[in-house]
Amino acid sequence: MSGENASNMRVVVRDATHADSTFIVDSNAAMALETEQRMLDRAVLERGVGAVFAHPQRGFYLIAQRETHALGCLLVTREWSDWRNGEWWWLQSVYIVPAGRRGGVFRALYAEVDHRARIARDVVGLRLYVEQDNARAQATYAAMGMVPACYRLYERPFAQE
Repeated sequence: MSGENASNMRVVVRDATHADSTFIVDSNAAMALETEQRMLDRAVLERGVGAVFAHPQRGFYLIAQRETHALGCLLVTREWSDWRNGEWWWLQSVYIVPAGRRGGVFRALYAEVDHRARIARDVVGLRLYVEQDNARAQATYAAMGMVPACYRLYERPFAQE
């Protein structure tokens, strides 16, 4: 699938199923390598992705595709806000395969999340985090109407044993 024909085909977004696990794991591994030059442990990734399917309260994955070709995915997780008496939906593990970039794949994924969040009760907004130096991603998110938050992200990772 290449050339003008591919870019003119409609992007369809659907709920991921356990059958999509390999694509999601591959996407997460590719994203970590591209953005942070990190090689993730595939066995840990497989267990992590599987845990979302086994425990839907943790979140849900969406897949963007043209015809039967998966081109992108993302994970939506929820964070309760007592200040707002509602949930923030976090977009995580966002990845678009190189052949799908600049072709409306992320736009379709984002539109689906935005639509679902707006019709769900208790969702107060969407959030994501992005690498500080990833200007292209930041421009894409701004084009979707997202604005930088007034927070800095801090973390204290615990060693994987």
